Amino acid sequence: MAEEDEARIRVLQSLRGKICDAKNLASCSGSTRLRDACTFCTISLDQEEVYRTKVLEKSLSPFYGEDFYFEIPRPFQYLSFYVYAKTVFQRDLPIGKVSIRKEDLSQYSGKEHWHSLQPVDANSEVQGKVHLEMRLNEVITENGSMCQQLLVQIIECQGLPLVNGQSCDPYATVSLVGPARSDQKKTKVKKKTSDPQFGETFHFEVTRSSSYTKKSQFQVEDEDIEKLEIKVDLWNNGNLAQDVFLGETRVPVKILRNDTCHRAWYLLQPKGNGKTSKVDELGSLRLKVTYTEDNVLPSDYYTPLRTLLLKSPEVKPISASAAHILGDICRERYVLPMVRLLLHHNCLVPFVSAVAAMELDHTQEANTIFRGNSLATRCIDDMMKIVGRSYLTITLKPVLDEICESNKSCEIDPMKLKEGDNVEANKENLQLYVQKVFSSITQSSASCPPVMCDVFRSLRQMASRRFPDDPQVQYSAVSSFVFLRFFAVAVLSPHIFQLRPHHPDTDVTRTLTLISKTIQTLGSLGSLSRNKLSSFKESFMYDFFKSFQEDKYVEEVKKFLNEISSNVSKESSGIEDSVVLKEGEVQKRAQGRKRIGKKNFNKRWLCVTNRQLSYHKQRGKEPLNVIPVEHILGVEKLDESAFNRKNMFQVILPEKPLYIQASNCVEAREWVEVISQVSRCNEGRRSHFHPSAYLSSAWLCCKATCEDQPGCKPCTMLTLANLQLDIDCDRETERIFSLFSANISKLQKMEDACASIAVYQGPQKEQEEYSLFTIQDPKETFQTIQQIRIVLEDLQNQHEAFKSVLTAKYGSQENPIVGKAT
Repeated sequence: MAEEDEARIRVLQSLRGKICDAKNLASCSGSTRLRDACTFCTISLDQEEVYRTKVLEKSLSPFYGEDFYFEIPRPFQYLSFYVYAKTVFQRDLPIGKVSIRKEDLSQYSGKEHWHSLQPVDANSEVQGKVHLEMRLNEVITENGSMCQQLLVQIIECQGLPLVNGQSCDPYATVSLVGPARSDQKKTKVKKKTSDPQFGETFHFEVTRSSSYTKKSQFQVEDEDIEKLEIKVDLWNNGNLAQDVFLGETRVPVKILRNDTCHRAWYLLQPKGNGKTSKVDELGSLRLKVTYTEDNVLPSDYYTPLRTLLLKSPEVKPISASAAHILGDICRERYVLPMVRLLLHHNCLVPFVSAVAAMELDHTQEANTIFRGNSLATRCIDDMMKIVGRSYLTITLKPVLDEICESNKSCEIDPMKLKEGDNVEANKENLQLYVQKVFSSITQSSASCPPVMCDVFRSLRQMASRRFPDDPQVQYSAVSSFVFLRFFAVAVLSPHIFQLRPHHPDTDVTRTLTLISKTIQTLGSLGSLSRNKLSSFKESFMYDFFKSFQEDKYVEEVKKFLNEISSNVSKESSGIEDSVVLKEGEVQKRAQGRKRIGKKNFNKRWLCVTNRQLSYHKQRGKEPLNVIPVEHILGVEKLDESAFNRKNMFQVILPEKPLYIQASNCVEAREWVEVISQVSRCNEGRRSHFHPSAYLSSAWLCCKATCEDQPGCKPCTMLTLANLQLDIDCDRETERIFSLFSANISKLQKMEDACASIAVYQGPQKEQEEYSLFTIQDPKETFQTIQQIRIVLEDLQNQHEAFKSVLTAKYGSQENPIVGKAT
């Protein structure tokens, strides 16, 4: 593997999961205090908070139900989940935490687990690593005798935590610890940095000379060196307040027995390596966590696999194609990477059409069309989630915001009415909301993505040909996806589609459930007779729906389905709908300020759409400034040293850069990614930038005195990704390789099935097992599997070569030592 290829390898981390619920929460002073407190959860990478749930009402067993997903932009040691209580004085008191080492995350992948909460204390909240060197020298004393002296150099630290949201003022203490001694020394304090450069050396006498007769402060013999260790503690200087512990590491002196010099990086550890509480002493938290690490090779290495997949729509029969084989052996798992890859290369519509046609050939009744969990339905589901996100935002977000924020009672089940509820008033509220959602959907055809329209048109035509005597099947083929699997699901769970920031509370969830049920049935009116309402098992829903049994609703549904699946191309106004891509609170530095100071930074609400970037004093307020995306010349990370602040980035503009601080590393990455993609095609994008700021009449990075001096560092090259679809083809192909590799045993069984069918002219052996696969042409399928095997073997060899070359030495900066070295 060439050196240039090694530099192009990308290690991409992501985290997906769910904070489900907690039970039996308690505080150190007893659970009675918590009965009057609301609770919430946070997620932290080491000590940096990257996600926070909504605050739930008083309960010792709260249900959070919050899904999360984010890319992890930096190395980390622990993934931690904290449970907090918010008291009557609005103070956040930690109840307990769940900390999982990065290496242990694979044990919990994709499954729900209950975790006992552990105590939260300053001695256990650590982060970062320390670089040190130890050397054992022989020293000649004044009288000419020899003794041993230990030199310890504290070189630097990296990734120390923020303290109160700001970079800390760290210093280190270095102690030589043994059975009969403890000798401590201290470095200087470094100001406002999470990556301090110490470069200080300390000397410790570890053995006395043979002629040494005076009493010493300690008694050490040569053999006692085995019992000595160096202990390094990191602290934040609190000035007038108490110093804060940041972490420690211990290194036994005996590590020098085979070498006179030891130089390595160490991960900082909790004091005493942390203490654990008794099971369920503080309560438990149920979590579902999936950590993924993609080692993405240079693009050329994926060409054979990508080519094999992209020719799938042309393969006859379609069941013999590489993409269909992947779907066949991954029936229990998602096929999202394959859908993304085909979508990016405009191959999805012909592939889905071919797979759907094969499914229709085996469908006997029109009323069961596309109702199962087949490869066709999975692909179309994934396609709608990918390309339909902006469509959902435009169509449903305004009305869902109104429903969630107004929180009107809509319960119509007599058995669930609360005291004081009026069922008729609730029914009116529900009817109003259903009407608004229904109108938003049926009037949205102009915003429906072209790819969805192409798929729906193909489904409609194939369904009509398969069941020519059923005039309604053309509508049910489309409505079973767009209403049942798209809009109704988004109404029911808006947080999953980023239509709401958090899981709705219990009352709102109930309202959304009732609306979703009604929308599903309304969407089926194109294929259901007026007296066929068997989808409602509850009598109160049957009675409620009678008010919608009018021909106008049937006609509106049919009109909408016709519009999103017709042969007539939608007319475009030439103006793309404005879509909010990301918004949130940031710290913005006032432009034009020449000095560093807290007053130069202000809280602002930042909003990025596909048309503009704007910032506001508060959410919902008029913008203080609007920057058209075509004016953006680049976006890059900013060195922490520029303003002594972490997670900063700059939006490069024609006049002065806009300096912004994100709330955490995940947010910073997302802001940079979104703004980069939305401005990637702009004319005049800068090729170089300044990674620091222009302060005191000079650029801090290159010391150039002219403010208009061209940048001193090349700008980041954008990866091949689609703005709206956010598709990284190499990463998706790597994930497809991982899916094939994880299911290699099933691929082998499918190959055996093809051979058996070809030889015996039918599945004579293990018929039940072979029936799991779709094999229409065993010879063609066998050949494709052989091609897949060759490609997989080659990619596996490339990965092995990558690992052997790039695996970092234990104790290096990339692979620091955990715990004591031996």
